[in-house]
Amino acid sequence: MTYDTIITDSHVILPQGMVDKNIVIDEGKIVSLTTDVPACDHKINGNGLISVPGAMDPHVHYGVYSPINYAAKTESHAASIGGITTMMRMLRLGDPFSNSLQEQLDASAANHYIDYAIHASVFTPEQIEEMNLCVEKGVTSFKIYMNLGGEVGHVYMDMPPNSSALVAANVNVTDEIVEQTVKTAASLGCPVLVHAEDYESCGCAMKTAQEKHQDGLSVWSESRSPEYEAKAIKTVSKFGRDYDCVIYFVHIGSAKALAQIEEERKLGTKIFVETCPHYLTLSYEDQQGYLAKVMPPIRSHEDQKAVWNGLSNNQIDTIGTDHVANQLDLKLGGDDVWDALAGFPGISTNLPILLNDGVNQNRISLEQFVKITSFNASQIFGMYPRKGTLEARSDADVTMIDLKKEKKVSFDLFGGNSDYCVYDGRVLKGWPVKTIVRGELVAEDFEVVGKLGHGKLVEREINLFLK
Repeated sequence: MTYDTIITDSHVILPQGMVDKNIVIDEGKIVSLTTDVPACDHKINGNGLISVPGAMDPHVHYGVYSPINYAAKTESHAASIGGITTMMRMLRLGDPFSNSLQEQLDASAANHYIDYAIHASVFTPEQIEEMNLCVEKGVTSFKIYMNLGGEVGHVYMDMPPNSSALVAANVNVTDEIVEQTVKTAASLGCPVLVHAEDYESCGCAMKTAQEKHQDGLSVWSESRSPEYEAKAIKTVSKFGRDYDCVIYFVHIGSAKALAQIEEERKLGTKIFVETCPHYLTLSYEDQQGYLAKVMPPIRSHEDQKAVWNGLSNNQIDTIGTDHVANQLDLKLGGDDVWDALAGFPGISTNLPILLNDGVNQNRISLEQFVKITSFNASQIFGMYPRKGTLEARSDADVTMIDLKKEKKVSFDLFGGNSDYCVYDGRVLKGWPVKTIVRGELVAEDFEVVGKLGHGKLVEREINLFLK
């Protein structure tokens, strides 16, 4: 038999360890890992490279600052160069899902280079009533923003397809909406992603700081204290226990938040934890200007250490980038930290940061790298064994890495919508050099070589891993 593709001579990293075997691919699926070299149409030389299950980014914002039919092209382009094979979009709609969900799905369908999945954000009682509609259309996870409400309820929703206008909104995610979202998700067998910041506490502290004319990233962090993260974590974890719902905390970056999560786990809440590269590498103690403004804020060097410890001790399950595809003129559109836009791009630099600062500095092992970049997310979000593994019959998603490759970061390296990067100018050692999605080579040596539209919405299962 002649197979489609064989990846030869690479070091294959699995969650349980390394094997030196060839990867046999046929019809978009993994056939086997073997020491043989069977007949094939295409051979990829992996000598000196490491092959890992295709990396996943479970936390991406795109479609907010450009319409999804455009954003899917630019951001999946950037993702593929960064070694990502599946990206998970945080869909934000202001109206009922029955009005706008289908047009978003249709506009996404032909515009991705890599595979994708969707988390549906819930803001209103009407959306809670239609969560079952999302599940019917393949959207089997939901997000709640506990940071949005009262005087700090401003948010940009996703644009309608083919639009060019920002969609500003004010929402009020009350404890009642949080509880009912958790209750409904539990009844559907779906996890709930949580942005855990208590909006009332944040709003009060931010108002006080502004009245005192305080400025800077340190003030931004103080006004959105880790204490307010812990308060929200405590609130939603109680709902999780009450309704037996899995809670997935996004972008956790402080020692206080991690400690509160451990307390809630001890009480019986089913919890998974995500952090982001910027909580591992950036601090208000050494950042100038407002480029690194994000919610929750980047924290202290001590918090950085706590997050690295959480990774190495397996307290943290996944790495998401919280990638925001905005541009510099909007990002820095004001005179102080209060006017700057929160969020920045990061999907392309996720793996290089983890390789440079993590693997190559012995903070995490390659096996841990595989778990936090693919294996765990695939299980949590119902994609295993289709994704996140190199087992036979899984999708042939493979990220090939050169641990010795050094390259300077530049925003124009990736072809995304953003015209800046918080890591611009930094030289990183360890880069993805080939990105393979369902057996097709999509990116190679910082060039996209795949076809637009190859990326598909990933079919997901419910209760595969969570119960």
